[in-house]
Amino acid sequence: MRFAIVLATAFAGWLGVQSDGPSLDKAYRLFYNGRFDESAAMCVALRSGPEYDLANDELRTSALLFQMRRLLVDADTRDDDKTVGWKACARCQELATQFIADIKHGQAAARAVLKQHPADERALFYLGKLDLNYVWLQLGLLGKKTGWDEYWEARHSLDAVLKGNPKHVRARVARAWIDYIVSTRMAWGTRWLLGGGNKKKAIGALREAAGAETDWVSHAEAEFGLWDMLQREKSTAQAAEVARRIAQRFPENVEIAAYLRGQPQKN
Repeated sequence: MRFAIVLATAFAGWLGVQSDGPSLDKAYRLFYNGRFDESAAMCVALRSGPEYDLANDELRTSALLFQMRRLLVDADTRDDDKTVGWKACARCQELATQFIADIKHGQAAARAVLKQHPADERALFYLGKLDLNYVWLQLGLLGKKTGWDEYWEARHSLDAVLKGNPKHVRARVARAWIDYIVSTRMAWGTRWLLGGGNKKKAIGALREAAGAETDWVSHAEAEFGLWDMLQREKSTAQAAEVARRIAQRFPENVEIAAYLRGQPQKN
């Protein structure tokens, strides 16, 4: 019995959370503090209980995606050398196998709900997010312009959510990323085929989402998205301002801390 107690305490310490057990809320906190591997592990720990659902699949695939991205960045992979970097990253390929399995599980679960209830907001949202995570893997990490079925399903799903609930913050954030990526990554003809994109609209949507009164997970997703997008646009001062807000909420996030150390100090 004593060994079991010690083992349980050690497991809780490894996760970096209180010893009263894992939860999806804690997994989200690990994720936004940049502890992606621990967040993904906690999602797995929850899968024998009632919290194994669409939210679990979406969070775990996000955590796996960011783990892979971090591994490739640490390997100094250039944008024009994605395939070479990916093949050299054995751990990335292991994570990708898990990622695809979780994507398929979540997609199947969401589609099963939608088959019975086509307007189910929760299923529509998580299906859209899972689809976008898949597109991010293909386009962002592998450099492959594929996953168009998932792209269109995500776009239609998120548009359906926002038609019924325009104030759905996480759907607004995800939809803004569609506008931004199509606007900045695709040639004009392809943008037209993909329904168009608008990066100014995307940034504006994220600013509004970050300022909305909402739950802490939705707010965090909006703030991190805005920070990322402003960095891509070389809006250094504005990105630093957002990063300072994030650092106050997530002081353990080492990437935010490192970013701020490289920025000029405010007077």
